[in-house]
Amino acid sequence: MTRRDGIGAAGIAVTAAGVLANLLAYVVPVLGARLLTAADLSALATLLAMTAIAGVASTGLQIAVAVHRARLGPSPATRSAVLTVAVTAGALLAALPVAVLVLRLPALATVLAGVSTIGVVAAGRWLGEMQGDQRFLPLAAGLAILAGGRYGGVVAGLALDAGLTGSLLIGAATAILVLPVLHVLARRPGVVPVGSPVAARAVLTAGTATLAMLVVSYADLLLARRFLPFDASGAYAVGTVLTKGALWAPQVVTVLALPRLAQGNARTLRLALALVGASGLVLTAAAAAGGGLAFRLAGGPDYASLGRYAPVFAATGALYGLVFVLINAQVAASARWPSGPLWIVTAGFVAVAWLALPHTLAGIAFGALGAAAAALTGTTVLVGLRLRRAVIDRQPERGTLSIG
Repeated sequence: MTRRDGIGAAGIAVTAAGVLANLLAYVVPVLGARLLTAADLSALATLLAMTAIAGVASTGLQIAVAVHRARLGPSPATRSAVLTVAVTAGALLAALPVAVLVLRLPALATVLAGVSTIGVVAAGRWLGEMQGDQRFLPLAAGLAILAGGRYGGVVAGLALDAGLTGSLLIGAATAILVLPVLHVLARRPGVVPVGSPVAARAVLTAGTATLAMLVVSYADLLLARRFLPFDASGAYAVGTVLTKGALWAPQVVTVLALPRLAQGNARTLRLALALVGASGLVLTAAAAAGGGLAFRLAGGPDYASLGRYAPVFAATGALYGLVFVLINAQVAASARWPSGPLWIVTAGFVAVAWLALPHTLAGIAFGALGAAAAALTGTTVLVGLRLRRAVIDRQPERGTLSIG
């Protein structure tokens, strides 16, 4: 029988792991802003965005395994994990050379970022097993260990003044070395997977939804790299630290809620949206009150003058935080094409940025805020339609019970 960790201790532990992961993720661009040239900082931010997008295969694998285990108990996942890693590696082999040419990225640094991504993707299988079993304390340890491997090496490299390529080399090594530790952490002696295996289609659906989420939320950073001068795109990268802070600060809510969402708990969805929305409001208000300080903390005193844009970046992240909850709810409910609205918004945002938006920091930032609002509207409509259909489907059953 699955042992479920207490929700209070679990929340504290997962929150602490999330804080550590986000802290390490933020330290990378913060150190980069102080120790790298503007060109290398922009390249680092772009590579982090690209690897985050490619790394959604890890999140897709984790979500699919977690949802499957929450519903059916311990189930085989090796085949789906191997297939996910193989597909990701093939996609990186095809995409990275194009990225080097189009985005003017250093070739070796780009390859090393790809190696690190493979390690992160492989980790998703073991994280999903712990999450689906609601073993949140080991999951918190696993998240912290993975964060150390994913970002800790890069932070160490930057602190040692190893430069862009040297830092990414250390990061690639640490991302691979943590995998055996996660495997041991996820093991449950005496428990044999007996259920149906995790379907590759479930991984694809979850991965596609998460990919759409990250593509739309990182599109502005990539557009800034494409359309702005190096110094302006570097400044925009500092602003996106605030966006990602508002997006990922309440991620513990989604982590804890996912297994219960997979079991059809509607109250959990309402509570998750309320908590994430409140977090977004607080962070956006804080950014509005102390924008200059926020930019100073994120990138140093050279960027403090951009503080007037801080609430725009924070509000964008806050809206995407709500979208992330709704997308996970759709995946947990086995909805078809949950990522549809996000792909539409992404295409529209790119087209508008290419043809109409001013190619300035403010122009792209406000365009990103509009895209976030559109994404939230589309996913809310989709979830509302699904819930309405669920109510209609249950009505005949209720009628039968009341007559009997």
